[in-house]
Amino acid sequence: MRMFTAFDAAERRTWAGRVTAYERSFAGLCAHPVPALLDAAGVRPGSRVLDAGTGTGTAARAASGRGATVTAVDADPGMAARAAAAGRDTEVCVAALPCLPFADGRFDAVVGNFVLNHVGRPRAALAELRRVTRPRGRLALTLWAAPAAPGQTLVGRAMQAAGVTRPARLPTLAPEDDFPRTEEGFARLLRDAGLTGVRCRTLVWEHRATPEEWWSGPAAGVASVGQVLTSQPPAVVAEVKRRCDALCAEFAGPDGVLVLPHAALLGSGRV
Repeated sequence: MRMFTAFDAAERRTWAGRVTAYERSFAGLCAHPVPALLDAAGVRPGSRVLDAGTGTGTAARAASGRGATVTAVDADPGMAARAAAAGRDTEVCVAALPCLPFADGRFDAVVGNFVLNHVGRPRAALAELRRVTRPRGRLALTLWAAPAAPGQTLVGRAMQAAGVTRPARLPTLAPEDDFPRTEEGFARLLRDAGLTGVRCRTLVWEHRATPEEWWSGPAAGVASVGQVLTSQPPAVVAEVKRRCDALCAEFAGPDGVLVLPHAALLGSGRV
């Protein structure tokens, strides 16, 4: 069985060297579900916690703040280095799902904030996260819901209006590896992985950002939307920016800051 896919390889290229751009754009957005994520995993003082796909370490630092003993991993060396620098009480290493360098049942709780959005084989990733969770331990994960909430689709709508299509060189998940990004679909995925007491709910919130902050991530190639955008000729990028500026009016508050509705799924269960 293959461990990594073309999608995984594309993810490594997408995130390489983009830690600062991510911090300045989407990191605050992705931090929103962290308290609920830790609650779902039962993170408490003395817990041995793994934060898989830690990014810049937001969930790891929050778990450490609850008195847990935290280990964090990320597939991108730059992200791992930033997480290690920001969370000095956290053990951080570079590792990519579905291959983690830990013994079976090492952790009381395992969390992954949006990590399943970035792996080529979600079921294999879940099996590995389950493996390193102790019996009766808890596993909690977030992922973006589909269809996406209006705030998340702003730049994508601008690209569509400008006639941009996804380049063939950017792979998507193989059909046999994908699953419905709904409460029911996510819950079924967790149950199929052998978890019990599965719960899945939708988190909704409004993220506030200036138009410049929101544009800066995709313009720097952050995430798949950024990879599609930066693959375009400069004239097309400029047209997308013009379209995006026009669409921003739908979300602008009285102070000019965008109020962007978002939705994510939070799923959890017991090993």
